[in-house]
Amino acid sequence: MSLKEKIDQLLRESLKKRESEKVKVYRLLKSEIKNKEVELMHSLSDEEIYKVIHSMIKKRKESIQQYREGGREDAARAEAEEIDVLEELIPPSLSREEILEIIRATINEEGAQGSRDFGKVMRSVMKKVEGRADGREVNQLVRELLGSS
Repeated sequence: MSLKEKIDQLLRESLKKRESEKVKVYRLLKSEIKNKEVELMHSLSDEEIYKVIHSMIKKRKESIQQYREGGREDAARAEAEEIDVLEELIPPSLSREEILEIIRATINEEGAQGSRDFGKVMRSVMKKVEGRADGREVNQLVRELLGSS
């Protein structure tokens, strides 16, 4: 079952159970997917849908921060609930140890010698961890390992 089909199924189940918050999030997600498909002029793959989901999560995290700064805890809580629904759809994130393992393997594969090979290693690592690790954390870990190698 594709991710798109899974989202449709979850939407139907949420409609039957009258879970209005989930219905709202799934409909919004379907709309975002459709907009991206129109923009790119092709049907999205599961990986591309994961990128859309990550983008939506990132926007909500930024909104939460702004709502809290503005003293709107109720709105921040609503955004956090939407994040919870969206996070159910993405694969679990990699642990720091798993990321380090992938980076070390990639450094060996690429034959990287030091910081001058940073770009090559980063590109390869990001393809391997796509959607399962934060790019900033990966960047920091690659810099640490290449700096010490």
